[in-house]
Amino acid sequence: MKNTPEVKPAPKLFPLIVERLRVKHYSKRTEEAYIQWIKRYILHHGKRHPRDMGASEVEDFLTHLAVTRNVSASTQNQAKSALLFLYKEVLEIELPLLGHVAQAKTPKSMPVVLNKQEVQAVLGHLDGSMWLIASLLYGSGLRVMECLRLRVNDVDFAKREIFVRTDKGYKNRVTMLPASLIVPLQAYLETVQALHSKDLTKGFGEVFMPEALDKKHPGAGKEWGWQYVFPATKLSLDPQTHQVRRHHADEKTVQRAVKKVVEKVGIAKPVTPHTLRHSFATHLLEGGQDIRTVQDLMGHADVTTTMIYTHVLNKGGLAASSPLDVI
Repeated sequence: MKNTPEVKPAPKLFPLIVERLRVKHYSKRTEEAYIQWIKRYILHHGKRHPRDMGASEVEDFLTHLAVTRNVSASTQNQAKSALLFLYKEVLEIELPLLGHVAQAKTPKSMPVVLNKQEVQAVLGHLDGSMWLIASLLYGSGLRVMECLRLRVNDVDFAKREIFVRTDKGYKNRVTMLPASLIVPLQAYLETVQALHSKDLTKGFGEVFMPEALDKKHPGAGKEWGWQYVFPATKLSLDPQTHQVRRHHADEKTVQRAVKKVVEKVGIAKPVTPHTLRHSFATHLLEGGQDIRTVQDLMGHADVTTTMIYTHVLNKGGLAASSPLDVI
């Protein structure tokens, strides 16, 4: 009797999506966002399998987001990226150009910027690691997560440089380390190193390493140079590997600390930690720094993104004389 070849069931969609995202080294945050968008896309079309749909269904969903849900342009773009990833990288289907999508409108808003006195007031009411983090956001132009993901060997005290790692290696950059932060940051790292030594004696001390680096440097997760500059106060269970590790500090802690201080000093602007990064770029341009240098320090792919800060400079009340003052 002839043996019938065993037919293996097709792999389930979402584990396959997660696998492809991790092979491509996407961040945990991007992974979660993409999964949510793909779920919403499937639910929007009555739980049909994406393989049974195509460009017209994608266009319909993206248009629905813009017209019915009134989402921002950046939100619509993230949803689009998630669906393009699904079809190209997971289902291996090339979609034609999506030419029939109603585009979400990009609001023409200027970034909120603090003046130098306001920056001093905010920093002056912070202390410890929160002061160091906020000082790096303003003094180095870091994004909050870039700062929290810093490793010890990313900080070069001799060259006064910070190596900024991003989720995708080709966007890595180098920015400045303010001279005024060298001594306090070195002192702070001594306490972090003591904490790491304690973890090691208890059988822990291995930090999360991106898969590519983990393969390139096996066992490096316990080395001092790869530890987070701003570690979490408690050990936690890694949901992917089920290992007990010390992750980096939580961004919500930074957000709460800055919000509390802004309210305390009476600044009426809608300030977030990211406002310190905006202030970094604006104050550099204000001081005469050329825009291309600021673009490199900020990590902007396009100089037009950096140019928005020149508009902030020109919008100030001192940029022109009031006709009332003339008469």
